[in-house]
Amino acid sequence: MAILQNSSGYDEHLENNMPNIATVLKEEILRLARKEVRKQTGVLRKASAQYRKDIAAMKRRVSELQRKVTPLQKQVLKGAPSQAAEAQGERVRFTAKGLRSQRQRLGLSAANYGKLIGVTGQTIYSWEQETSRPRQQQVARLAAIRHIGKREAQVRLKPPVRRRRKNSK
Repeated sequence: MAILQNSSGYDEHLENNMPNIATVLKEEILRLARKEVRKQTGVLRKASAQYRKDIAAMKRRVSELQRKVTPLQKQVLKGAPSQAAEAQGERVRFTAKGLRSQRQRLGLSAANYGKLIGVTGQTIYSWEQETSRPRQQQVARLAAIRHIGKREAQVRLKPPVRRRRKNSK
């Protein structure tokens, strides 16, 4: 506001009705920036909404598939023990003492005995010392070789003999 003296002698307050150019520019820049941000984020908002729809559809599909798989799993699990029992005939127990005596009966080192089963010699020692136990699959392998003799064990340990082809010239 400007204070002016007129010819009558008293002060008048004149208001400046012109807006400040800096304020006008600042407001216009803010308006344009908001408009641009809305335009830029609109695409992202649409994409995000579509992604949420897709995720919800996938969750429904997974849930539907799980409902279908559950009865099948139960059916397979019901049949599995009977098949395993038929294959084994009876449940096989593992004892470290039995393993040690069988290995000694066959006259094999732990490394060679391990080769028969498909494990290392250190694993055989660990089983014999009862610091670890074989898995069910390994127990089945132990049971499979339980009734073999020394000769059969030696035959199984020997590498297969390869026949040489005659070179034709």
